[in-house]
Amino acid sequence: MIAALYVEKDGSYWDLPNVDPWDEARDARKYDGPYPVVAHPPCQRWGRFWHGSTRKPHQFRLGADHGCFAAALTAVRNFGGVLEHPKDSVAWPYFGLTRPPTGGGWMQADGFGGWTCCVDQGYYGHFANKRTWLYAVGCELPSLLWGRGKQKLHPIALERHGYEKARRIGMMAMVGGKDKTRIRNSTPDGFRDLLISIAATAGRQEHLEAAE
Repeated sequence: MIAALYVEKDGSYWDLPNVDPWDEARDARKYDGPYPVVAHPPCQRWGRFWHGSTRKPHQFRLGADHGCFAAALTAVRNFGGVLEHPKDSVAWPYFGLTRPPTGGGWMQADGFGGWTCCVDQGYYGHFANKRTWLYAVGCELPSLLWGRGKQKLHPIALERHGYEKARRIGMMAMVGGKDKTRIRNSTPDGFRDLLISIAATAGRQEHLEAAE
């Protein structure tokens, strides 16, 4: 059994065998074991626009996520498992975690037995190229599909604007309305299964070695 923290009700982790999902109503900050975790703490206050939109800058404080990332980090360190956040998350330097190499590979992240890496969710079924940082403790560390995923161009953008602009604006620019946030934040089944498989190894080996 693994605990999936900070996930959506009826989302990709819901109703899976051997997965205990914690949605917003259940409040994953209260998780106190005993299972290893897959943690998806909110990223809005740790990203490029942590302060708010460009039209209303500095309406939020850096890291003001009501303690979600800190609680997720503690859960991973206490019970083993893996945490994911967008590439270049300010939470990494804020909590003293080493930034992983963009090209891939696991490296030691801190003094708590944590390891970190950068992986592109585009390899694992995401609609767009979505580079992501992982932080794992107490797990076997698999060799993943490293580096930036194959370039994805939206066919409508390509037809309307040509290659250079379609490449520059990316896939998500052509998704409108409320679906934009849902699609960007969603965890594809392939990536979800990868994270579950990593967390499921927590505690299996006493001494960890990073995969090549």
